[in-house]
Amino acid sequence: HVQLVESGGGSVQTGGSLRLSCTISGYPYSTICMAWFRQAPGKNREAVAAIAADGSAYYRNSVKGRFNISKDNGNNNVYLQMDSLKPEDTAVYYCAADPYAPASGLLCNNYLGQGTQVTVS
Repeated sequence: HVQLVESGGGSVQTGGSLRLSCTISGYPYSTICMAWFRQAPGKNREAVAAIAADGSAYYRNSVKGRFNISKDNGNNNVYLQMDSLKPEDTAVYYCAADPYAPASGLLCNNYLGQGTQVTVS
């Protein structure tokens, strides 16, 4: 079965950086969109960034210029480099994968990991 395992979360001060990693295993499809979502306490889960198979990347407006999504070609690993972090970035961050949804729509969420906590204070 498909498994997504995130790592790299933690606590940082405002303005700091974190790099999240995700390893995807058991993925049976030939196409993949990979993404990061987050959910803050009391709020709905929201898409943060997505990357298509060709490397095209998409971001929600509030993280543009601060976050960078990347992936390993050939391996189903995806990363999220987060710079200039703000308290409003505090959330549980989830890695996601999807064989059908286009990355441009930030809707790649057919499979989700367990999440990793990011706290900015």
